[in-house]
Amino acid sequence: MKKPYLIGIAGGTGSGKTTVVAKIAEKFAPEVLVITHDNYYRDLSLLSQQERAKQNFDHPDALDTELLVAHLKKLLKGESVKEPVYDFTQHVRTSKTNGLESSAIIVVEGILIFENEQLRNLFDLKVFVDADSDIRFIRRVLRDIKKRGRTLDSVVDQYLTTVKPMHNEFVEPSKKFADVIIPEGGFNEVALGILFEKIVEGIK
Repeated sequence: MKKPYLIGIAGGTGSGKTTVVAKIAEKFAPEVLVITHDNYYRDLSLLSQQERAKQNFDHPDALDTELLVAHLKKLLKGESVKEPVYDFTQHVRTSKTNGLESSAIIVVEGILIFENEQLRNLFDLKVFVDADSDIRFIRRVLRDIKKRGRTLDSVVDQYLTTVKPMHNEFVEPSKKFADVIIPEGGFNEVALGILFEKIVEGIK
């Protein structure tokens, strides 16, 4: 079995990473496995609900990246893994897991996947999705309210106290590790075309 081609899709919150990942999955289906770094948030079930809400979810320490690295190493060997399922409304891992089978192309998405050197070095292709900060903020607000059960006040407070500072400290500097930078997210057809060409070359 040929070693899977591992792609990392990084970028700030609301930059359009998910759209880019969806375009890759559509273009190269069914040979694509998608993994989201967000599913590897550490379990906070031992903390009270109030204490959970105060955690800095945009700091690298909030994520169990060691487990993700271990899972990717297994997948690269053709083995299967059990991906955690995270409940964003309660900030806990559920008792469920997703069984993941290795595939010819594996895509990992997350804001901090290039910050960790051990994880970063696993990728065959590193892509950074860029977008204007105002657009990213609006997308973050809409997502967290609609999909994660947050209030507007809590989203704005979190953005100002942790999301924006952590973006400036960890996410934006990791852009320098990217092989490809895609401005305007998944709507940049020219950049997507170049990305698809590089993936085709990589899986030959």
